[in-house]
Amino acid sequence: MNRLRLILAGAGLAALLLAIATPRMVVSADSHTGSVTPATPMLEPRSGHSATLLQDGRILIAGGMRRNQDFYRSAELYNPTTGRFQPTGEMNIARVGHAAVLLRSGKVLIVGGWIGHGCTATAELYDLATGKFTLTAKMTALRGRPEATLLASGDVLITGGADQPNGSGGTASAELFRAASLTFEPLPPMHAARVSHTSTLLRDGRVLIVGGRGDSVTAVADLYDPATRRFIQTGSLATARYKQTAGLLPDGRVLIAGGSDDRDWTGSLRSAEIYDPRTGKFAATSPMHDARFKLPDEAAQLPSGQLLIAGGSKQVETYDPATGRFVVASGQLSNAWHYMSETRLKDGSVLLAGGYPNNDQTTAQTWIYRP
Repeated sequence: MNRLRLILAGAGLAALLLAIATPRMVVSADSHTGSVTPATPMLEPRSGHSATLLQDGRILIAGGMRRNQDFYRSAELYNPTTGRFQPTGEMNIARVGHAAVLLRSGKVLIVGGWIGHGCTATAELYDLATGKFTLTAKMTALRGRPEATLLASGDVLITGGADQPNGSGGTASAELFRAASLTFEPLPPMHAARVSHTSTLLRDGRVLIVGGRGDSVTAVADLYDPATRRFIQTGSLATARYKQTAGLLPDGRVLIAGGSDDRDWTGSLRSAEIYDPRTGKFAATSPMHDARFKLPDEAAQLPSGQLLIAGGSKQVETYDPATGRFVVASGQLSNAWHYMSETRLKDGSVLLAGGYPNNDQTTAQTWIYRP
């Protein structure tokens, strides 16, 4: 019996020493944040372009610029099956900083943008069946970098955007695109003039309009109610911001992240906040790891319910609503690309494409984020 006790004691001591000597397998909180890897480049270097997921799973990349005052009419299609881009029809007007929305018909509505030294009220429709763009009715106002949001009715809410050649400030005007008649109708104005704001469709069908710049960067937020066709003012941002990103969380709240204050390049923000439609108020959440602005208007929602934040930094981050924190993904972009596009594919991965760094040279590079 004594011998058995000695054997067991020796075995226990050996196990203890082995446990001390062997590093413990610790599962990091960062172990499921996904990764960013380079992908096939676009056919053209672009920033300020639009990227729209089509019904067949391909992505339409349209317009944008090669450099200042060198804007594209061209468009291309990304095929996730082959991982390659192919040319498609050209827009009728070269434009950058426009908005694009997939309509229920399967066509893509392209509105506004800059067309040289001014902005435009023109609109086009892209038909995948023919690969062609067709001019449609003009908007009721000039709009550079407006926001366009598909409503539950199938119509499109279009808000703000620059209405002056220099594009420094936005307009408070808004309008509806009627999908059935292919016409635009003016709406009562928002409570603040805006350009480079965000527009997020809520679960109840209303639309949250946040931030942007008029004469200065604003903290004012509006709710558009399709039932009354009017804007009502809701809670104010804790931090006035524009050129930020926004995304709908699984519980119906909205994340607002990054952007810049009135200092623009020297005033980019790490801060983030959450809008709760039940209370109509914004509350601070944990900041991002990097300050960043000139972001994609919409943060891609991942299958997990997390939101992807890309652009304005080499790092890509995800926001986890369960913890209220941002986590950096593995892998990096090649530069802090501004006005790149971020489009979730049907398999849950995200295509990141184009952009420009802190100079005039855009890129054709793309990356795939995989959760």
